[in-house]
Order: sequence, then structure tokens, then C-alpha cells
Amino acid sequence: MIIPVILAGGSGTRLWPLSRQLYPKQFLPLVNGKTLFQDTALRLSRNSDFDSPIVVCSEDHRFMVAEQAREKKISLSKIILEPVGKNTAPATYVAAEQACRIDENSTLLVLPADHHINNVELFLATVSKGKELAEAGALVTFGIVPKYAETGYGYIERGSVTGNVESEAYTINRFVEKPDADTAQTYVDSGNFYWNSGMFMFSAKRYMQELERVNSTMAEACQLAIANGKHDLDFFRLDAASFAESPSDSIDYAVMEHTSAGAVIPLDAGWNDVGSWSALWDIKEKDAHENVALGDVITHDVHGSYLHSTGRLLAVVGLQDHVVVETADAVMVSPKDRVQDVKKLVNTLKADSRPEALLHKKVYRPWGAYETINLEERFQVKRITVKPGAILSLQKHHHRAEHWIVVKGTALVTRGEDTIMLKEEESTYIPLGYLHRLENPGKIDLELIEVQTGSYLGEDDIVRFDDMYGRHDTKEIS
Repeated sequence: MIIPVILAGGSGTRLWPLSRQLYPKQFLPLVNGKTLFQDTALRLSRNSDFDSPIVVCSEDHRFMVAEQAREKKISLSKIILEPVGKNTAPATYVAAEQACRIDENSTLLVLPADHHINNVELFLATVSKGKELAEAGALVTFGIVPKYAETGYGYIERGSVTGNVESEAYTINRFVEKPDADTAQTYVDSGNFYWNSGMFMFSAKRYMQELERVNSTMAEACQLAIANGKHDLDFFRLDAASFAESPSDSIDYAVMEHTSAGAVIPLDAGWNDVGSWSALWDIKEKDAHENVALGDVITHDVHGSYLHSTGRLLAVVGLQDHVVVETADAVMVSPKDRVQDVKKLVNTLKADSRPEALLHKKVYRPWGAYETINLEERFQVKRITVKPGAILSLQKHHHRAEHWIVVKGTALVTRGEDTIMLKEEESTYIPLGYLHRLENPGKIDLELIEVQTGSYLGEDDIVRFDDMYGRHDTKEIS
């Protein structure tokens, strides 16, 4: 049985300001109408050899994974929650352990959640070549046939032919870090190097054995995190204290560089890691001037640029090979050959504790979403959307009161000891310190305007008494 493992961690900082820490690129529809995570999962549904995927993600993104899978009717074997990111090697170990519980002889296909593949049939055919090798004990990675001398990727140098002729596989001489331009060109010219895709295929049991052999500290921390973990709704939550003790490392460094069983299979299926704005420009449809223009955009004398508006009119004059991205709370402008440095902007935002690194103005929650319309001293106005059947937590606030006005749908409101039903254009007032809850009993989205007043309006002024989503911290609204 082949069990796919989708690694859905990561923050996608190089695609800021669209990608944010709490709403990263893998959960955005950047290429087509589906998110990158959905595309990755649906890609696998074309092959009956695959079981339902295991997804490894952060606790912050657990409801996004579940909701986006539900939207596309994607069946998942398990959602494993990492309390802290420790890179791909520990994440894959815990997934392998869980896969062995499903089938002790399972083969894993490990895929990042944020890649785009143009030729899915060729991708699946290449994966099939790795199946026999993996079942025979090889640790297989898929090397991307390079199209040009890219300095933003690591490379894999192939060795001699291994396996049968049909597998087109090679031993691995070495993994190399991101090279400079001249070195990258020599790699491409040699014909012996591939881009490192971060995709792998191996026996779950064999991977665990190899990691235990080369890094027992990591393996033991993962084992404890599983043993002390617990099921929470549809998720499996790793024990935070145990997992925090694991070293942080990639599969490449932790295992592949230390095994004699490694193999690389070339993949030439229109792969793109969607790792930067220039990479996204590469795969999007362009106009006659080689521009990608999304949203409300007008241009004059603009060429070779990526222009993206999420709301406001974006008017651009006289640019060549630039990226301009507009969101409700930020505008980013960069030459296309400098987009790797966007990550440095995000680091500055984080160092300054700016919310733009963490959240969009519209924030998604398991029950729906909220958007801040206005924020001033002692009052805040939000637009709140609650999905049909969704229920916010039973809670109270120490420092603010709230006034709710329903503009669409129907609201069932718990207010102290009372329960009231509100229809469109009706409202209620929640005094400071009152126990309250909001739910949508209808079949359409509930939309309301919330006016908060008080001495402190921070999102951490929440005391929860009951929550259907199992949230106990005070950092998430309602």
C-alpha cells in the first residue's frame, strides 16, 4: 500500500504579502481555483494505488487542512499536528510511525503541499517507477531535470545507474546547497545534476530504521511525542514537550546524506515549487507584454511584470520586470530578480512585531472569518461571517463590550442566561463580563457587524468556557 504523506508546514514568507504566517501559501489558490494543498491531494486521487493521505501541519493550520479537504471531498487518513516546526525529517518520522499502524508494510510518498506540477500523468508515471525500488529497500528522491541555472534550489548529483532499466534511477553522489550562478551553470552543463525537489518515496519501516540509525536523538524525541500525544477531534496532537526536544533537520541532511540506499529518479513534469513571485510569474498565463495581471489592474508601458491586486485599483506605469502585489493592509514592490529578498522584509516585520507578518485583515477561523473595518482608541468595528451550522466558543471578556447587528442570515445568541434569535437588521448588546455565544442555525452564511468598545480590544481578552473546536488558548478570536 502506498500512503502519501503531505507536509503542509511552512510559512511561505517569500510570497508575502499574500502569504502570511497564519495563512501561508499552501492554503492559497495561487495557480488556479484550488489551493496548492488541494491540488497536491487531488493529484494523488488519479491513481488507485494510493491510500488516503496523512497530512502533517502546524496546530495553527489544523482547521484549514480539514476544511479545505472537506471542500474538495478529499479523504484523509490522519492529520498530525506539530506543536513546533522541526523541518521535514521529524515530520516524516511521525508520519511513518502512524502509517505503520495502518499497514506495517506501507510505502510512503512524501510530498510538500506547496508545489505545482503541470503534467500530472507524467508525474504519476515517474512515481510508479520509484515504487519497486522503494519496496526493495531504496530511499528514493525525485530530481527535477533543470531548465536553467537556478541559484534558488539545492542540487543532487547523480551517480551510476541502479535498479532495472525501466526505473531510470541512479545512485546519489551528493546533495549540494544552493550554488552561485557560475557553479549552477556548470551543474546544468554537466547533465549530471538535478534540482532537489524535496519529494521522496520509501518504505515507512525502512525510513524509521535509517533515522534511528543515524540520529537516535531525533527518533527518540519523535517516539515520545507520539507516545505522549493524544487524539483531539479529527487530529492527532503530538506531545509538545517531547517534540520540542527533537533536533530540527531535513530528510536530505538527516537521512539521505548518510544512507547507502539512496536513489534519484529524474522528473520532468513541469514542476514548480511556487517559492517566489518570479516562480509564480513563470507558470501563470501572460499577456502580449509578458505581464501577469490579476485583479483590478491597469498598465501603461509595463513589460515582463507580475501585478496582483486583491481589492483596490492597481495602476502601473513604465515598469520592466517587476513585481507589485496589493493587499488590504500592505503593498509590496520588488524587481523580479530580487524577490528572494522578500523574506528579509518579513523578518523585519517580525522583529518589529508587526501584525502584517502574521495575519491578513481578513482572518479565517474554523467557524468562518472576521475582518477589521475600523480600529480606533476604545472602539473597533468588525465584519464577522459564520458558516452554516458553526458555533463560536462560549466566552466572556474582561475589558470590552460588544454590539452585534445582523446584516445577513440568522443568529442564535446566548447572552447571559438568555437565548435569543436575531434576524436581518436586528441587534443585541453584550455587556462587559457577560457570558455569550454566537451560532448560525441557518443554511446560508451569517454576516454581522460587531462594534467593540472598551479599554482594551486585543484578541487575547477571551476567556473560554466551552469550544466545539477544542481550543483552550486565548490567542484566537471566538
